[in-house]
Amino acid sequence: MIMESPSTKSAQKFVKSQTAVQPTVARGMGRNNSSTQQPNKSHSWVSQKPSASAKESTKPQDFKLHTQERAAKRAVFNYTVATKLYLIEQQKKQIEKLHKMIEEEEIRMLRKEMIPRAQLMPFFDRPFFPQRSNKPLTVPREPSFQMMGSKCSNSISCI
Repeated sequence: MIMESPSTKSAQKFVKSQTAVQPTVARGMGRNNSSTQQPNKSHSWVSQKPSASAKESTKPQDFKLHTQERAAKRAVFNYTVATKLYLIEQQKKQIEKLHKMIEEEEIRMLRKEMIPRAQLMPFFDRPFFPQRSNKPLTVPREPSFQMMGSKCSNSISCI
């Protein structure tokens, strides 16, 4: 489809208005109202009938506005955006549901571990016999209250 500019539309209007004026001039109702006026050969606009080969009637072409195309593209775009948002929302819901299930499972396991249970009874059929350790005994030593590495000449200033 060919888009027509505003200047061609105004030119077409001008041509239509000129063709509407020509028949009245050709019948003698133009400049002079004399009924005996003969067509003047010096003026080309005073012809009786326009020749068929000069100009044929034109049919207007159907046009399609850009707004219609843009509206269709916008509708497709809005649909794709809506589907993407819907999918993202569904994924978020699914992830949230999964996290909730994991948290509930962890809470259930913690509650199961927190149940107090009785400890096993010791075996009394084998009595306990303590044994001497093989480690050497610790040798005690006196604590040293002097400062190591101090360069004090008299004992009063160091205290």
